[in-house]
Amino acid sequence: MTAPHRTRPFRTERFKAFVDAVVAIAMTLLILPLMEAVSDAASGKLSTAEFFHEHSSQLLSFALSFLLIATFWMGHHSQYCDVERITVPLIWINVAWMATIVWLPVPTAMLGQIDADALQKIVYIGTLLTTQVATLAGGIYLGRHPELTTAPPSAYRAGVLGDIAAIILFVAALLIAVLVPQIGYAALLLLLLNAPVSRLVDRVSHGRSHGPDVQTPNRPE
Repeated sequence: MTAPHRTRPFRTERFKAFVDAVVAIAMTLLILPLMEAVSDAASGKLSTAEFFHEHSSQLLSFALSFLLIATFWMGHHSQYCDVERITVPLIWINVAWMATIVWLPVPTAMLGQIDADALQKIVYIGTLLTTQVATLAGGIYLGRHPELTTAPPSAYRAGVLGDIAAIILFVAALLIAVLVPQIGYAALLLLLLNAPVSRLVDRVSHGRSHGPDVQTPNRPE
């Protein structure tokens, strides 16, 4: 194979199918601890109500992570739906993104079965934060390489603003969860503020790009 063929951008069909498969596997892995819990409950002769009571934290962690992975996947689909070519750097950005998605079932299992401590919160929310950073990296790359996509640059700018807002909120949620144990993972509800924080980031970025209007005084003739 010649060098030009190695550097030619990849088509998106197999790339998107691969990402979808990885996400589907990660979402399936989330349920495995619960399947084991059902077997243990059956061996222990627990009733259905007792099972739901004893494993409520596992059920909540499953629902939370399932929802978050679904949200990340929808964001990824929106980001890449108009992309027609995939370069090697973009592939590696997505490999990093997929690695965080595949890893998420591990801290999810910790969340559901191990008593919460500061390190557990750092691992779980930190994983979500890393996924969002990888999403941001993809958006920035696509915004700087318009030849890869049919979407207008404004679409990627809006996506980048949303990613920055989500990163800010994930960092805030992580700090609150660690510093205020009574709140814990409920701090992730801050993500509901993504839209207003995105607008705030947009205003700040516009202010910095335009800068103060400086009027040059007229020279006396």
